[in-house]
Amino acid sequence: MCPIKWLLFKQSQVSKMPICVRRSSPLMAGTLNERSPVSHPRIPMASPPIPPPQPPQQPPAAARTESTTDLHQAGEGSGLVARGPAPPGLAWKLVTLPFSIISGSLGLISGAIGLGMWAAGGILSYSLSVIGLNSGRNGDSSSPLVSVSPSASEAMDFVSNFERDYGTTHPNFVAEGFMDALQRSRHTFKLLFVYLHSPDHPDTPLFCERTLCSEALAAFVNENFVAWGGSIRASEGFKMSNSLKASRFPFCAVVMAATNQRIALLQQVEGPRSPEEMLTVLQRVLEESAPVLVAARLDAEERRNNIRLREEQDAAYQAALEADQAREQQRKEEEERRAREAAEAERKQKEEEEARDRAAREAAEKEAALARMRQEKALALGAEPEKGPDVTQVLVRFPTGERKGRRFHSTATIQTLYDYVDSLGCLEVENYSLVSNFPRVVYGQEKLSLSLKEAGLHPQASLFVELNS
Repeated sequence: MCPIKWLLFKQSQVSKMPICVRRSSPLMAGTLNERSPVSHPRIPMASPPIPPPQPPQQPPAAARTESTTDLHQAGEGSGLVARGPAPPGLAWKLVTLPFSIISGSLGLISGAIGLGMWAAGGILSYSLSVIGLNSGRNGDSSSPLVSVSPSASEAMDFVSNFERDYGTTHPNFVAEGFMDALQRSRHTFKLLFVYLHSPDHPDTPLFCERTLCSEALAAFVNENFVAWGGSIRASEGFKMSNSLKASRFPFCAVVMAATNQRIALLQQVEGPRSPEEMLTVLQRVLEESAPVLVAARLDAEERRNNIRLREEQDAAYQAALEADQAREQQRKEEEERRAREAAEAERKQKEEEEARDRAAREAAEKEAALARMRQEKALALGAEPEKGPDVTQVLVRFPTGERKGRRFHSTATIQTLYDYVDSLGCLEVENYSLVSNFPRVVYGQEKLSLSLKEAGLHPQASLFVELNS
């Protein structure tokens, strides 16, 4: 069973009072003006006769189209914002809010600054109290814990007083200023239900007890609206009653955010209403504003999808960029490695070429030195003597099997034999010895100065070359 039918069944015996419904219509002449914050005495009233329920009054045609063309100037911010002409059946009226209400939202900033000042002041106050320089008359130094904006403080006082008088079953009025509540409704894509409370009006207690505190109405408002309430005795409630031109109480309205310090007034109800009548009015407003709410949700969802898509594209681009940079870095490192290896190979090749060139030069120089030495030693030997009694015949065998023979004067030394072997150029080494077999005699360094005759090699001798290890 829907909430309206259930409520009609449960409250069929509840007395119904005539009310006045105004949807963006001009002010009614002769109605009670409750916009003044001056308190009025409560007038006791007897229970009126039960009249048949009256259908809600429809506003004039001019009122239903008032100021709709101005909504084309709405901005493109995120959340629910009235823009474009009103849908069929939904009357929009733009209401410009005073700067004092607009600036109420700055209370969050001033509250944050006040919190910092309070914290700094609290530390100083505590430090002074320790030394006894910051005590009050009663010896205590107290300060509020957190500074809040005046509009939020008024909203919290209204909720506290309402629950004290009528209980906790009621629409969940937000404990914040009107502009903050409007922003909350905008960001949650809901309409803002506004209730202006006149504590001294005779219709207020019955309306609060039977209508606002109805479980069905409270559940419906909490499900589909953001609720804000304010007392006309308070500053912001009084200013809102002037802005909405409230001429009779109890006063309820349904608004949504617009632009340029304005709100769109969708519905206003003046005078007492039964719960089922309020549900009928709110249900109709909700149905008529559904296209705007759906469009706002779709627009926000599209923006979120676009943002998410851009973020994903940016992330993919960043990942691809990082991958490209990593590949480029790897390519550069590979090129640098190859360049280093090529430079190292070229250096080694150059060193090897230089070593070969140096070895070739040294070999050539050594060969040239050996050639010069052989030539010098050959010249030092002189001419080979003819055979005679003082001439010794010497035969030298080399490791390769080659044999060389020559005649020497018997007075020639063993060193002369070494010079002779060196001059032949048959050996690649310089460390060798001349040895005789029978008997085996090594003619080493100690015998170089002996003559052939003294060494026992005259008149002939046969020697072989022995390489020293």
